[in-house]
Amino acid sequence: MEFWKDPINTIFASLLKSFTSGGMSEVLATILIWLIGILLFVTFAMVLDIFLVWIERKVVARFQDRLGPNRIGPFGIFQPFADIVKLLIKEDITPVGADVILFNLAPIFSMMSVLLLWAIMPFAPLMVGVDLNVGMLYLVAAGSIGTLSVIMAGWASNNKYATMGAFRTVAQMISYEIPMVAAILVITVLAGSMGAVGIVEAQEIPFIFYAPLTFIIFLISAIAELGRSPFDLNEAESEIVAGFHTEYTGMKFGLFYAGELLHSFTFGGFIALLFFGGHRFFGLEELGPIVGALIFIGKALFFYWVIMWVKYTVPRIRIDHMLAFNWKFLTPLAFILLMVTALVGRLFLESNWLVPALFLSNILIAWLTVEYLKSHARKEREKEEALKPSAQMTQH
Repeated sequence: MEFWKDPINTIFASLLKSFTSGGMSEVLATILIWLIGILLFVTFAMVLDIFLVWIERKVVARFQDRLGPNRIGPFGIFQPFADIVKLLIKEDITPVGADVILFNLAPIFSMMSVLLLWAIMPFAPLMVGVDLNVGMLYLVAAGSIGTLSVIMAGWASNNKYATMGAFRTVAQMISYEIPMVAAILVITVLAGSMGAVGIVEAQEIPFIFYAPLTFIIFLISAIAELGRSPFDLNEAESEIVAGFHTEYTGMKFGLFYAGELLHSFTFGGFIALLFFGGHRFFGLEELGPIVGALIFIGKALFFYWVIMWVKYTVPRIRIDHMLAFNWKFLTPLAFILLMVTALVGRLFLESNWLVPALFLSNILIAWLTVEYLKSHARKEREKEEALKPSAQMTQH
């Protein structure tokens, strides 16, 4: 019964007893158990990544009225293993003049930036790597390693197309980090904590009911940070060959692709954590940590599906429109929401009207935003209509 109540600590105590009984010091045994735990955790993430490849291909096939993988194994479930074999046996090419060290480190950094985020993800009350009290700062800092890997890949490739693609992608990622951080600050204000565990524990009522507009901003920023459509200029083949990873072949390219899929699932997990109570679900998490972990993974998979839904539905937008949308619209809106949330939260502190007040303030801001956009669009159309007669006169 102890295992079902606290599986991680039960396994740790059992392994520690086994190792120390053979003469190993407790310190060395603890370090060894930690290393084994990290290895198993990374292995689980990589196996999950293989499974996500199959899910992605089946989902996009359904969106496009196709069958998807259906030959290798039941329902094509072994197709990702065939893809891995293909990537492993492909020729490993390093361009002439490339910075070999940085060129080879970039895909590793890309995958590492995702795996580091898992360290603070609370799968269940007693199933979390590290409960950092500055977990949200860690989220932003670890995620920035992905930005570093992109610029490393583009610059080290000794390819002007790859370098240009890296510059565009980094501009996009850095820009959309700002509204994402503002959205995280809104959640921090609501929870009174920057720790992932503290945020989950603060959600007696999921924060989606406190800040629905913040959820939309975080989702858009997360998709842009991931570089998925409509923000997938990192692999805009129609515009710039294939972006920053143009020169990568075989498993090095595979690491970039695997990192993108795992990153999408990871952000699905953080959406569940920040807005939908993490592993909490009508008290079912009290049945045990394993049930809580299954609930959390289920929520993460659902929001991973939402990210896929957007990717395979919305067309790609131009880089100038993308950056203008962020700086002229999304970032100001995110900071307005942050200020309104702090003000309303202070006014209705310890009041039963806190949730309705925050929810209605979000609805009001959304309505004002839509009205402003309608007014702006009307003025732009009037300007275009006014310019048409003068343009026709010059033609005659």
